[in-house]
Amino acid sequence: MDLSQLAPPAGSRKKKKRVGRGNGSGHGGTACKGHKGQNSRSGGGVRDGFEGGQMPLTRRLPKRGFRSRLCKDIATLNLDKLNVFETGMVIDVDQLRKSGLIKNSAKNVKILGCGEVDHPLTVKIAMISTGARTKIEAAGGSVIEVV
Repeated sequence: MDLSQLAPPAGSRKKKKRVGRGNGSGHGGTACKGHKGQNSRSGGGVRDGFEGGQMPLTRRLPKRGFRSRLCKDIATLNLDKLNVFETGMVIDVDQLRKSGLIKNSAKNVKILGCGEVDHPLTVKIAMISTGARTKIEAAGGSVIEVV
């Protein structure tokens, strides 16, 4: 057996309806479009979202919000959440993802200084507040900034 002998199972493929190919086909004449009206003409039909002259839903609803293209999505994490890690552990973004403290889709992470850390940790991260840095260093840990 080779690739030229492969065929789909019988009945699994449906033939395309070929309209406008003569009256003998049963789909000739008007090609299943009826006799008159916008949809029977060539290029007929209405655009997407057209509601027959009624004010479309997209225009009835109010516009809301603004999203700057310059804005970076930064996941924030408070310092007290780092207490789940063991003493002396090196914490980076991958470690935070594995522990479930941040979402897998988060690209940028910043640690904020809310709360206390009660054991020394090594934090390896790109963004950290000054308050969080001083509290980590006061607990005997260290901060390594990654660019």
